[in-house]
Amino acid sequence: MPQPKYLTNIDRIAQIPESERERLKRITEKFVFRVNDYYLNLIDWNDPDDPIRKLVIPNADELGEYGRWDASDEDTNYVVPGCQHKYGTTALLIVSEVCGAYCRYCFRKRLFRNDVKEAVTDVEPGLNYIAEHPEINNVLLTGGDSLILGTPRIRAILERLREIDHVKIIRMGSKIPVFNPMRIYEDEELLATIREFSTPERRIYVMAHINHPREITPEAVKGFEALHQAGAIVVNQTPVLRGINDDPKILGELLDRLSWAGVTPYYFFVNRPVAGNKAFVLSLRRVYEIVERAKAMTSGLGKRVRLSMSHTSGKIEILAIENGKAYLKYHQSRDGQYGRFMELDCPEEAAWFDDLPGSEKFWTKPKKRTKEVVSVNAMPDLPSGKANSPVRTAASK
Repeated sequence: MPQPKYLTNIDRIAQIPESERERLKRITEKFVFRVNDYYLNLIDWNDPDDPIRKLVIPNADELGEYGRWDASDEDTNYVVPGCQHKYGTTALLIVSEVCGAYCRYCFRKRLFRNDVKEAVTDVEPGLNYIAEHPEINNVLLTGGDSLILGTPRIRAILERLREIDHVKIIRMGSKIPVFNPMRIYEDEELLATIREFSTPERRIYVMAHINHPREITPEAVKGFEALHQAGAIVVNQTPVLRGINDDPKILGELLDRLSWAGVTPYYFFVNRPVAGNKAFVLSLRRVYEIVERAKAMTSGLGKRVRLSMSHTSGKIEILAIENGKAYLKYHQSRDGQYGRFMELDCPEEAAWFDDLPGSEKFWTKPKKRTKEVVSVNAMPDLPSGKANSPVRTAASK
């Protein structure tokens, strides 16, 4: 199958009425728009509520007053330009600002903006930092999308990381397995590179971003299999999104089809309160109910998935929400509170950890860890504990 053609001008999508395209241009002038014809063909254009459409086509709420740009305070995790170190054993290299698809719900939506530059072309400072910190045994290549990089660039980064003996796991965050699977199975050089650097004792994991079972096409399955044959392990993570996958049957089907294809269901996430993402927000209670009903429909393999919030203070697993209470624990913690159990009141409208009364007792807002300030820090933001309050940004003026 030929490589898909990419579109960055919404006027070229004839299936969208001209009057609607004119309205959407205001959004694409602020936030990058990029999609390809392969993915557009997954959309049922006769259905105005088509979930695949909602994933990549802009919506009016993106210019609304909601949330903040950096909802998990990633700017406080930078130790050198392009490298985050939040949890002891894990480092993140921001290797790309470019995505295959600019998913409209993205928690790094700040990277969609033309006035933001957070990724760096020179990963040398990050690689040196990782080499100097033997506690780091796994590295996540992220952005943007790590598989949007050219194969020679990917090979160069993997080769450098494999020279660092204490880095055992390399993770590659990507939407490409379902957005452009041909990029994977038609690129023999990429597969050879993965085969070389993913070994029985030092694996490469592809952290796929699959949001809906309709994305799992025959081409996507072929891409999964190519990665498996090359020695990579593929896992999946997705937020639960209003209007896209907020149906137990949809999530249950997603869990089944991932398991059948040998892709491990890894995380269901609560959508972060990111600026412009109001259209996708669900209450915590609703997310929990959807996920539990979905898990009841699948096998034990599908039930491996965890429901979590990627909060400033760590990954907070939602164990249960019932009778107006939220039962939580720290699955990851920047302050070493791994496994700490929390019982908090859960108002009906609560959609994030900061919305739970008393949550502030369990964490303190971190300070920036380096004087190397990334451009996101200059954006308007909200005070701690007010993540769901409105913020006026340049996009909403």
